Amino acid sequence: MKAIYILVFSVLSTSILQAQQITDGLRYSTEQNIGTARFTALSGAMGALGGDFSAMRVNPAGGAVFLLSNISISPSLLDTKNNSSYFNNSENSFSDNLYLSQAGGVFVFENPYKESSFKKFTIGVNYDMTSGFDNKTYIAGRGNNSVSNFFLEQAQGMSLDLLQTQQGESISDLYSYLGETRGTSAQNAFLGYQAYLFDALDPSNPSNSVYISNVSGNSFDQEYIDYSNGYNGKFTLNFATQVANDFYFGVNLNTHSIFYEQSTFFVETNSNPGSIVTGIGFENNLTVNGTGVSAQVGAIARVANNFRFGINLDTPTWYRISETTSQYLESRRKVNDRNTTTIIDPRILNIYEDYDLKTPGKLGASAAYVFNQNGLISIDYSYKDYASMEFKPSNDAHFRELNRNIENSLKGASSFKAGAEYRIDQVSLRGGFHYEESPYKNKRTVGDLTGFSLGTGYNFGSWNMDFAYSRSEQDKELQFFPIGFTDKAMVNTVYSNYILTISFNF
Repeated sequence: MKAIYILVFSVLSTSILQAQQITDGLRYSTEQNIGTARFTALSGAMGALGGDFSAMRVNPAGGAVFLLSNISISPSLLDTKNNSSYFNNSENSFSDNLYLSQAGGVFVFENPYKESSFKKFTIGVNYDMTSGFDNKTYIAGRGNNSVSNFFLEQAQGMSLDLLQTQQGESISDLYSYLGETRGTSAQNAFLGYQAYLFDALDPSNPSNSVYISNVSGNSFDQEYIDYSNGYNGKFTLNFATQVANDFYFGVNLNTHSIFYEQSTFFVETNSNPGSIVTGIGFENNLTVNGTGVSAQVGAIARVANNFRFGINLDTPTWYRISETTSQYLESRRKVNDRNTTTIIDPRILNIYEDYDLKTPGKLGASAAYVFNQNGLISIDYSYKDYASMEFKPSNDAHFRELNRNIENSLKGASSFKAGAEYRIDQVSLRGGFHYEESPYKNKRTVGDLTGFSLGTGYNFGSWNMDFAYSRSEQDKELQFFPIGFTDKAMVNTVYSNYILTISFNF
């Protein structure tokens, strides 16, 4: 494999390229248990508590719970471990990266008129990284189906003259033309033909539309590597107020930013009798940038000084997303008993027309019991209808089909979070549990997510230092390609977050 060098740019319509999938929408619709150390240690169960920057991200009323103005910063280390199983072979892979998971400030303005029902007003600004995308997945095994069928199936029905370069036409020229006029399936078919993965049934007929594979047998050594990096960040402007002694109300105005890079490599070799092609290497690269907006409203009520109840409503997030892709294919084949390598590198960056994505809103309810100054127990519940996720423009044929698949494949999902804290003088001990239902109707595709968290903190008076560890685990079924080669691997993923928060009162 080799890096893709960008030499030619081509602007391609989304209605033709059809790159977006359900997994793209879900990637930007879910959040990890990450934020401030206290929030993470309580597994995010802070909707009824407030007084924390990441809790403010869940329930905007939490901004009014701050007693003093405060600034906070939270660096974190995200470690991801994947265990894959493919045709009875298991492999492990690891990745880790440092992030800025939270940074912000809140300013508290006390009402000097003590008789007023409005006790204080707060303004907060905060950045939270809601998801980190750094990951590496390695899968290997001996399969009984060849990746060449992915290319072959997309070629069936295409005219041979569309797969052959004409006089004066380069690989890059025809690859770009096919993307502009016929989409990624035609580009894939072209790559496969040029790499000799299949031949025309009637090679002398330019209108030939039937193709036969140059790969034989049912035993193939295969490797798949998926590298990704990036983040989904949320910048919040919070306005909150305390009414009387026991009621808090707030609103968040949010902007979102997405950066995501992914490179996948599929390598296959065989020594099957009669197989002309004995090796295939296929590389795909994706880069995504996006911005979005959303809003939240929330309220907290304090009852009898010990019980607190919260409710929050999140609007959908409306994203504007741009994507680019590139591809590379090479093959090894036997020609006159000699091994010959063919490299098809179009060196084209496919630039997609920007599209819109609406991710689902969320409804949340929470409750907490506070033991004077000694500790607390808190629980949160939230619900998201992932079937309401929508790609736009909706008059695009591909997006219409994709939105129908979303409605048929996804469902509403609940999440449950619980946390507890106990204080011994200046020391706080914390723990939590979190559970999120799969957004898929078929949980084999993506399973439920479960996890726990632990943490501690020390109050130095004018400033605090907190540390947290969070572990989450989830199973999923990974299908390599949508057609032709549809074999799947099972992947178990464990996410481990280590977070340090330093905050100052003023």
